[in-house]
Amino acid sequence: MAPANTISSPAAGFTLSPYQRTLSLHSTPFISLVLKTPSQIQLKSGKNRRRTTIIVAKSTGNDSADGPDRLISALCYFYPFFDGIQYGKHIITQFSFIQTLIQPLVPAIRVFKSFPFNGTLVFLTLYFGVVRNPNFSRYVRFNAMQAVVLDVLLIFPDLLERGSDLKDGVGFDLIMSLDSTVFLFMLVCLIYGSSCCCLGMVPRLPIVADAADRQVM
Repeated sequence: MAPANTISSPAAGFTLSPYQRTLSLHSTPFISLVLKTPSQIQLKSGKNRRRTTIIVAKSTGNDSADGPDRLISALCYFYPFFDGIQYGKHIITQFSFIQTLIQPLVPAIRVFKSFPFNGTLVFLTLYFGVVRNPNFSRYVRFNAMQAVVLDVLLIFPDLLERGSDLKDGVGFDLIMSLDSTVFLFMLVCLIYGSSCCCLGMVPRLPIVADAADRQVM
């Protein structure tokens, strides 16, 4: 027998006092939720989880890039590679497979190197014409900014090479190793960045990606 001052609720599995029953009829939704059975609470929580999942899926689906954005972004990574091709003068002559890999790009590299100010013009075009242009999507501007940052990084090995002026000995070996490392890094960035862009993915290069994020709003 339930006490006289309580009301039995067989469906819920527990008893309610008159005070609790009054709250359940006239209180806020939060108090009503407290008085519901555990199965009802779990069902409502499941609905909220499904609703949250749908919202997240919709928000992330809008970030995909279309065909023209992918193509423009992929082409941006050729600029720092063409500008730093001279750092591969040692390693290209030593390994034939790298020569085979670079051979299709030779005509474009010659055109790029034919005019001394081509690098500066491309730099200004990418930065002011693409990165700072709101007409382009953030996907394109981010990849263009990564290419610009890569090209800026080429200043440091160039300054080191000019300042050392080593012709032979251990110092020359160190400079040759530095040049080969810079070239391989640019080659990997070109292959990785362009491949990701062609697939519609966002390539995030080490060090470079954080700097690009700060510049692209």
